[in-house]
Amino acid sequence: MRRHVWSLLHLRPGGFPWLTVAGKHLHRWIVIDMDATIITAASKKEGASATWKKTFGFHPLAAWCAHTGECLAMWLRPGGAGSNTVADHLRVLAAALAQIPGASAAKILVRVDGAGATHGLHEHLRDLNTMRRTVRFTTGWTITDEDEKAIARLPETAWETSIKQDGELQEGCFVAELTGLNRRDGRIKGMRLIVRRVKPSGRQMHDLTTFEKKTGWKYSIVATNISKMTRVRGSHQIQLLDALHRHHAVVVDHVRTNKTMGLHNLPSKSWQVNEAWMLTANLVADLDAWLRLLTLHDTGELATAEPDTMRFRLYHLPARLAKHARRRWLRIETTWPWADAFTTSWRRLGALPAAP
Repeated sequence: MRRHVWSLLHLRPGGFPWLTVAGKHLHRWIVIDMDATIITAASKKEGASATWKKTFGFHPLAAWCAHTGECLAMWLRPGGAGSNTVADHLRVLAAALAQIPGASAAKILVRVDGAGATHGLHEHLRDLNTMRRTVRFTTGWTITDEDEKAIARLPETAWETSIKQDGELQEGCFVAELTGLNRRDGRIKGMRLIVRRVKPSGRQMHDLTTFEKKTGWKYSIVATNISKMTRVRGSHQIQLLDALHRHHAVVVDHVRTNKTMGLHNLPSKSWQVNEAWMLTANLVADLDAWLRLLTLHDTGELATAEPDTMRFRLYHLPARLAKHARRRWLRIETTWPWADAFTTSWRRLGALPAAP
């Protein structure tokens, strides 16, 4: 079904919703965002345990398609499951790749936060490259004393002003290439380290290291194997790579959407029932995304509406179903502000070809 929907997206006006980051169009690149989230439990349930956030519940790991907001894969885990467990990431990644239609799987970009900064995951992503498939990644990186020493050796001329997601300069924020300046950057062939510095915010002041307090900057590092992305001009530049990884933050929106669709609470004491509930919530989130992508892509704010907005404007429709002349009629309240959006969506759904 996902293959059928994606083929319809290619045929709609404007085509498939390829990602645009920092003014660069990532044509033909499928971007997978991986992240874990906490689902709290108010009572004892099978598999529920203490989490790293000092709460009680579950710690599922999932992968989303950054273009469409679809949840490609999710694995329910106990609350005490680790954040950077390699085996868990490999399992979810394999399930996510299996969900991508074959015709779209030629160029894959995987983005993970600091939990993905593991030797095993980097090696696995490198080994996924074949003659018919190109896999690139960006992950966070845990800064060590060695990294701070390497940063200290950077000349001031090495720092470049970073860019925003619209391609404009982001004054006061800088990035630099750290590759080759410390002994840790050669973990896999071709991996690069991009360091970013910003003035620390008030809530970051108590987390600063001695080195950061001395320099007055807050540092973060991105690990990537991107030297060039086919058909993306300037993809080797450190400013673009920094913006590309920061765009991973959209995964927070995907997590919120899934939780709004029912994932915020697992209802049963049974692990199996809760797994089924989780998968059902993900299916509902995908159906909501498909409806907007296929029928509301040109209707302004509804194209990217949150689930609560969709419920209020379309799903909770003030209408009544009547029968007349042996036909059913859906009589919509004429004063409803989104009646046109509903009827447009209804007609477009009816015009879509059925799945083979």
